Parts: sequence; C-alpha cells; structure tokens
Amino acid sequence: MRRKDTKSFRTSVLKKKNRQFFNRIRHIINTYKHSNYVFICSFYTKIVILRQIINKLNITMGRAFEYRKATKLKRWGHMARTFTKLGKEITIAAREGGPDPDGNPRLRVLIQQCKKENMPKENIERAIKKATDKSSEGYKEINYEGYGPHGVAIFVETATDNNMRTVANIRSYFTKHGGSLGTQGCLQFLFDRKSVFTVAPKDGIDLDELELELIDYGVDELGQDEEGNIIIYGDFASYSQIQKYLEENGFEINSAEFVRIPNDYKTLTDEQKESVQKLIDKIEEDEDVQNVFTNMAD
Repeated sequence: MRRKDTKSFRTSVLKKKNRQFFNRIRHIINTYKHSNYVFICSFYTKIVILRQIINKLNITMGRAFEYRKATKLKRWGHMARTFTKLGKEITIAAREGGPDPDGNPRLRVLIQQCKKENMPKENIERAIKKATDKSSEGYKEINYEGYGPHGVAIFVETATDNNMRTVANIRSYFTKHGGSLGTQGCLQFLFDRKSVFTVAPKDGIDLDELELELIDYGVDELGQDEEGNIIIYGDFASYSQIQKYLEENGFEINSAEFVRIPNDYKTLTDEQKESVQKLIDKIEEDEDVQNVFTNMAD
C-alpha cells in the first residue's frame, strides 16, 4: 500500500511537467521514508502526512518566490535611482556645456555611461531636451552638510527643482535619526573633492608607467578593482585634462564622476554603524539626492 500510494503520488506530479517541483517532492518523501517517522497503513495517517508534505513544499516554494520577488524589486529600484541620477546629471551637463556631445566632454562621458547602464535612449534624449527647454525649470545643484548620530559627518549632494521641498526633507531626515543639519560649508574642510574615472583595461598596459604619465595631468592615484578595471583618482579641476588624455589614447571610459573623500575617518562599533546607516539609507531614498558622503570608517 505504501509503495503504491507513493508511486501514484509521483505520477500525478510528473503530469505537471515541472522537474524542479518533482525533485522537491521526491526529496521530502525520501526524508520521511528514511526518518523515524514511520508510515502507518491507515488512510487517515496518510492524509495527515500528505498535508505535511504539501505544507512543507508550499513554504519552500513561497520562500523562493518571495526571494525572487525581493531580488527583482531591489534591482528595479536600483535601476530607477540610477536612471534618475544620470538623467539629472545629463540635464545639468547639457545646460552648462551645450546639448552636442561632440563639443561637451562631460555630456559625452555621461551618455556613454548611460548606455553601459542600459538606460533607454528615450530617457537620454528627454534629459537633453529638458536642458534646452526654456519653459521648464532647470535643476539646481545644492549641497547640505550636517552631522549624523555619534558625530559622523554627512555631506549630501542634491539636484532639485524645488529647494524648499528638498531642504525640508533633508532636515527632517537628520532630526528624526538623531542628527543635525549644519550650515553650508561647515564640512568643506573635512572632504577633498576628486574626479574618479573607471577605465576598461588595455592589453599590454603597464599601470606604473601609466600612473607616471598621468601625474602631469593631475592624477593622484591609480589602481584596479575586482573586475580588472583601472580606477583613476585626480584633482577635481583636472577632470577635463584627464578625460582628454584617456580619449586621445584610446581608453574606454566606463564611468566618470566626482566624489568627496574624507581626510579623517571616524571609527564606530557595529551597533553605531547601523544607526548611522539608517540615516544614510533614508537620505539616499530621496529622489532629489544625487550622492551622500560620510567620514564613517568601514
């Protein structure tokens, strides 16, 4: 009776034409078969066991579904934030240097970066058009500086078309998470602004020789990431010179951005880091925020 019931059960599952579904059921059946939980040849007991199998299977599949759903939502959220950030940067670059990428180096690199992020062409064209549309209000780049929990310095860069809304939101984030928003310029001494280029590696390139050559163009440091890409740190004012050198020498620029590197780091406990990270996450969720920099040590 036990073998017959098991066989019929497996046959019904096979009809669903789902190999993964069948393998999970087979694993659960084998678990019961080789455990101390003995099958009793009564119809009622088999019904109880069958319910337990189904419940266990539903829990497993439910968890897998929720994990896939959470992963997709996280990826879509990241894409949305990336597209919004790049779109604003394109609008600002096009307004400052013109809508023609050939005559606007900053815009040219941003468009190349958008393509690598799989940003739709329509989004890029819309962002450029917004810069040339006189009827629409442009984005203003405004920085906010303050201190989070445990005295961690937090520098917030925004691009907004409504300063009143943005400053109210940023102030509320600091206040609700145990921080305080300071005056503009209060953290300028603590952060050095740098230009950072991520460049695809070239065959036969010697990093030491490249670094020596780039020193004359304002480069401070050169390294590599886990994927083998070349990371170039330079002065903020040397951005155009570095970009021109890379383009003229056939380097493929994956990304180019401005960062603020602290010259002094604050060490915290894991619990303290968690409270600061909650504030950072909240700030980064705001659609007006472009970048957040802190002096919290990793």
